[in-house]
Amino acid sequence: MSWLRLIVVVALLAAAHGAVMLTSRTENIPPAKAFHDFPDRIGPWQGKKGALDETISNVLGVEAYVLSDFTRPSGQFVNLYIGFYQSQRQGDLIHSPRNCMPGAGWNIVETGREILTDPETGASFKVASLVLKKGDQYQMVLYWFHSRGRIIASEYMQKIWLVIDAVFRNRTDGAFVRLITPVKNSRQEAVLLLKDFADDLKPLLDD
Repeated sequence: MSWLRLIVVVALLAAAHGAVMLTSRTENIPPAKAFHDFPDRIGPWQGKKGALDETISNVLGVEAYVLSDFTRPSGQFVNLYIGFYQSQRQGDLIHSPRNCMPGAGWNIVETGREILTDPETGASFKVASLVLKKGDQYQMVLYWFHSRGRIIASEYMQKIWLVIDAVFRNRTDGAFVRLITPVKNSRQEAVLLLKDFADDLKPLLDD
């Protein structure tokens, strides 16, 4: 049996068991993240914080977030969004850009995976990628889920681990990280730019 099948089986068993157990115990909810002091400078990148529209924030159901535009002296631009959820048990689930971006008028023209490397440990991990198009504009997106000590690229695996951790660890907290930059010359150039930014960002996420 493959690891994926084993995880699916465990998740289904956990879901069946959890349907009874989750209603009878208090969830282990970690303290809320204090993003108000998130730095405006990350390596060579200078940030300018923004804010979500209240309606969008309510739809997302996020407890804390960072929304910031970062630029570096050479002129490159990255939009950063981090959303933190203390609990996903009451219906406030992390939203995937696969669902949100088309609603904002962006068409998804390519999906894939990219490999990032932790600059401190040298460990590599997969993240999801999208190429978006609106009119004659293109954007490159990298995103992933920080889920209770794991970095997950797949929406499906995120949901499976959510069920498993809800049952066996009594936790459903998690975070979502999304990086966006315009595609100017080539897709690969945009990916490398986002990887450079992720290298500077990653140590902050480990906190």
